[in-house]
Amino acid sequence: MTTPQRIISGMRPTGQLHLGHYHGVLKNWVKLQHEYDCFFSVVDIHALTTHYDDPEIIETNTWNMVIDWLAAGINPNSAHIYLQSRIPEIAELHLILSMITPLGWLERIPTYKSQIDNIKEKDLHTYGFLGYPLLMSSDIMIFKSGLVPVGEDQVPHIEFAREVARRFNHLYGREPDYQQKAEAAASKLGKKNANLYRNLYKQFQEQGSQEALETARALVESVQHISVSDKDRLLGYLEGGGKIILPEPEPMLTSFPVMSGLDGRKMSKSYHNTIMLSGTPDDTDKKIKKMPTDPARVRRNDPGEPEKCPVWALHKVYSNEDTKEWVQHGCRSAGIGCLDCKKPLIDAIISEQQPIRQRANDLREDHDLVRNIINEGCEAARDIARETIEDVKEVIGLSY
Repeated sequence: MTTPQRIISGMRPTGQLHLGHYHGVLKNWVKLQHEYDCFFSVVDIHALTTHYDDPEIIETNTWNMVIDWLAAGINPNSAHIYLQSRIPEIAELHLILSMITPLGWLERIPTYKSQIDNIKEKDLHTYGFLGYPLLMSSDIMIFKSGLVPVGEDQVPHIEFAREVARRFNHLYGREPDYQQKAEAAASKLGKKNANLYRNLYKQFQEQGSQEALETARALVESVQHISVSDKDRLLGYLEGGGKIILPEPEPMLTSFPVMSGLDGRKMSKSYHNTIMLSGTPDDTDKKIKKMPTDPARVRRNDPGEPEKCPVWALHKVYSNEDTKEWVQHGCRSAGIGCLDCKKPLIDAIISEQQPIRQRANDLREDHDLVRNIINEGCEAARDIARETIEDVKEVIGLSY
């Protein structure tokens, strides 16, 4: 029997979830929990990076979100659900890693720049917001997780975590005289090449410059008069060779379908265009009936184009091939009206919501069960986190 590889993933506590969360993330989690050793985190400290001035919503949002996770099929016998704030070792590792992480590495992360430019209603010029990716790195590394399921937009965060782990291992996982041996080997390159090597090393370590890393590798490989062991030592020094204390996580590229909302844009609470995961049949019926359709269909007998209608985007998720063909033909020929088109969609969504809503209602009546699930998940998470922080403290000299 082999131990399944460990996976970690999480969500900010935003309250009750909508269908976008379900089809975009939760369905994948339900599948992964049967294939990997899964830890699913309520990243409530992360919520403070943007909502530090509105903390009273975090607790309510957390319980509502966990209930929806369980109702959607996350099984506490197959996966561990825990609260980030209940694992103090995450914050401790974050603090330790902040001592060795160059400021430039954080400032160059694409999401930091774009959010600073686009979110004007909040003051995000805080260390917490700048350090968000480092806290995410600590979330991953505290469990020595090998795989992290992410979409393409999150890959830079995983690459950042890999760089931090590599730098940590480079600083603390080497033989005692590793740096002296590497410096001695660099001196054998000749004065000009040795200075260039040291400058390139500094650029990579402080700025994460991949160009500097590649140039330094090429420089070492091009020198013919040094021994193979010195070459290996110089290449290892560049890339952080040594004992692996914090494994470098790998991104598990996952297709997170973008669920269209009631107005055709991405389903999001900020757009007020959501259908709630555990919504009532009446609420779902009213919302879909009010959805805008192809503007060309002013009258019942005007033909339309499904691709121009937000309703079609939901049909692509919920309807079988026969229904989709019926919609395509009926809309283009004006053989069906917009309410006719919406009817099978309403039925399909309500059918999907019904068992989830029932389980969610049952869980809301059993607070002790939900809290026990969280407590057990937190205990399992802390057992691993304690081991990791002990390893980290030992190598940085804080285990006395």
